[in-house]
Amino acid sequence: MAFDVDIGFTSQAGRKAPNEDFCAAMLPLPGQEDRGSIVAIADGVSAGGMGREAAQTTVTSLVRDYFGTPETWDTTVALDRIIGAQNAWLCGINRRRHPAMGLTTLTALVLRGHSYTVAHVGDTRCYLVRDGKATLLTQDHVVNHPDFKHQLLRSVGAEDHLVVDYLQGDLQVGDVFILLSDGVHGEVSERRLPEYAAMTDAREASQKLVDQALARGSDDNVSALVVRVRGLLEATLMDANRLAQSLPIPLRLKVGDTLDGFTVTALVADNGINVLYQIRDPATQTLYALKTLNPARAHDQEERAMLAHEAWLAQRMQTSRAADYLVAVHDALPNGRERSAFYVLYDWHSGETLQQLLSRQARLSPSVAISYAMQALKALGRLHRQGVVHRDIKPANLHLGEDGVLRLLDLGVALSGREPAAMRALHAGTPSYVNPEQWGFRAKSGAGKAASKGTEDDQEAQLPTAQSDLFALGVTLYQLVTGKLPYGDVLPYQVGRYYRDPTPPSRHNPEVPIWFNHVLLKAVALDQRQRFETAEEFLLALERGASRPLSAPQGTPLLQRDPTSVWKLAMAVSGLLNLLLVYWLLFLPR
Repeated sequence: MAFDVDIGFTSQAGRKAPNEDFCAAMLPLPGQEDRGSIVAIADGVSAGGMGREAAQTTVTSLVRDYFGTPETWDTTVALDRIIGAQNAWLCGINRRRHPAMGLTTLTALVLRGHSYTVAHVGDTRCYLVRDGKATLLTQDHVVNHPDFKHQLLRSVGAEDHLVVDYLQGDLQVGDVFILLSDGVHGEVSERRLPEYAAMTDAREASQKLVDQALARGSDDNVSALVVRVRGLLEATLMDANRLAQSLPIPLRLKVGDTLDGFTVTALVADNGINVLYQIRDPATQTLYALKTLNPARAHDQEERAMLAHEAWLAQRMQTSRAADYLVAVHDALPNGRERSAFYVLYDWHSGETLQQLLSRQARLSPSVAISYAMQALKALGRLHRQGVVHRDIKPANLHLGEDGVLRLLDLGVALSGREPAAMRALHAGTPSYVNPEQWGFRAKSGAGKAASKGTEDDQEAQLPTAQSDLFALGVTLYQLVTGKLPYGDVLPYQVGRYYRDPTPPSRHNPEVPIWFNHVLLKAVALDQRQRFETAEEFLLALERGASRPLSAPQGTPLLQRDPTSVWKLAMAVSGLLNLLLVYWLLFLPR
């Protein structure tokens, strides 16, 4: 559903001139839809003068500068930076004036993805009308005494250190937000707000609110801003992060335990970081997979953010063609139930992973392995076109369902360009399936040395790319048909494993045809330049097969695999000559 809001506002001087209230709204430009929409209302302080100027500059700078903040900032961070800068500017002006001039209240609302964010200072108000009930989202910063109820305790421009109230919540279609200056909310009863929210036109509703305040004798400026939510965008990563940080992690569950109406039927996996359960919905008898953090990681904010990124990415991929080869994720629980804990809910597919298949068989026939690889390449091609790198392709993450579909599992360490910085810097993936360049190995002249840990490693190691997934799939395919790994079991930073080219798979399995031999050697070649560059190129080589076979990849010269080999050989020859000389001096007759 497209993001759709109806915004209307009315501001009049009423019986008090001039009008020191100010309202504004701004919608995103094309390409910035993920940033949401922002509206704001301010009421300039009359004492000292310049209230209108303060209100206008504060609101204008906020709604304009919001879209200029980095996209990676949380909404509250973006608002706080802008409001803080405006407050510092007004305070700088007020230091040269006595009494202080240019003070204002401020209430701002940002609608973004599936969330709303309210920023508030002063006695303007924001109400949320949902399901026919009005809820006040802000608290007036005024003296708690009937005779001084218009005396502000906080305002923009009054003090160098400004404390802004923030509130975030879930957004629903049909929500109506009403922002009012004190000239309106002081006269219009909160109980009547649902009547105005029910009006179909937001502009008409704001005008009716102002008219009602004037009819009831308001002697202040009167302003009302009404925002009706008619449609939402898909959930943003910030929505997922907010949910991840606010909900608790489930305690360790046992078979038979219940959570949010689901019954645990099995513990599938626990790697110390994430826990995977099979659960059942008793109402429909439908099975699901529930993934959450290990309770020991409940206070790890980075792990929460990584699991939130996985949930957001899986949800985003459901609208792409890659969804055919991924496990569907459920953003909402069945029957509208509310989540009491943080977890990711996936569909459950019967079947087994290729790792489980290998545990029963030493190896697979080439024809069967090729059919699996072609499905995996189609999935990777669609992921890569979406700018996503899986980063952990291996037999355990390729699941063959009973419906015959091969699905990619575990987007937990995938790169999307929006992942947390800590996850981007993480050396993720299973070492034996990670391409040598990520360990700092270069199979080319003058740069084939292995980088040591520390600063040198940071300079040499490459970040994972789409080609990294293809190398991992090549290693997986090699393992499926031979039962062995092309470079053996590799430990992290153990670049010494890459001292030789892989053994041709046909030597381990005579059933491997020569053309397939060449494809596999190209897929796992030591030299990055000899490998497949795209999933489509890899898939085409498998589809053509023996009809248009690939040439055998050239072996990597010893000098490229190890540039120090010349020096090692020279040292060996020198040592041998020295030994012969010692032998001649000691034992041969003179």
